[in-house]
Amino acid sequence: MAEQPWRNPRPAPALSEFRARTPAPRSWTWLRAWFPAIFWAGVIFFMSTDTFSADHTGAILQRVFSLVLPSLSEDTFNLIHHLIRKSAHFTEYFIFCLLLYRGLRGSEKGWRWSWGLSALFIAAVYSALDEIHQAFVASRTASPYDSLLDTTGAFVAIILLFLWFRWRTPKFPAAGVSPLDPI
Repeated sequence: MAEQPWRNPRPAPALSEFRARTPAPRSWTWLRAWFPAIFWAGVIFFMSTDTFSADHTGAILQRVFSLVLPSLSEDTFNLIHHLIRKSAHFTEYFIFCLLLYRGLRGSEKGWRWSWGLSALFIAAVYSALDEIHQAFVASRTASPYDSLLDTTGAFVAIILLFLWFRWRTPKFPAAGVSPLDPI
């Protein structure tokens, strides 16, 4: 064959080379990162309905405690019921904030304050919207204190997540690795 200087001497890449270099479709990675947070938001919404009102959960817990502790007084039961419900507020938003951080982080690794503060902000706004939703449910009451408790759970989640990533950084990094690089 005659010399053809205008032609590229490198052969065309094979399909397997393209597939190896091409990331997964963005929609699937987005869905994989955000699905747990979206699902948990649905769980929170469902728990704000009449089904999980204080009257309904109290009736169920009353039966359980009457079997386990038959001598439990009404005042003590009311205190335990109150503490369980408030612990549920704290815990559900603690988990929600962790899942939001996971969604915001996507396929990246490590800690960034922008991800943490964004997750906290989203959790706080969703908490306020959840309390507004409860105002329209006949057997529920909206309380800014519950929203504050929810946001506190999210805040504690972000602080513990920050400490987790901080403690996981190596004390003596390998050569060529900066201690400020994300994990």
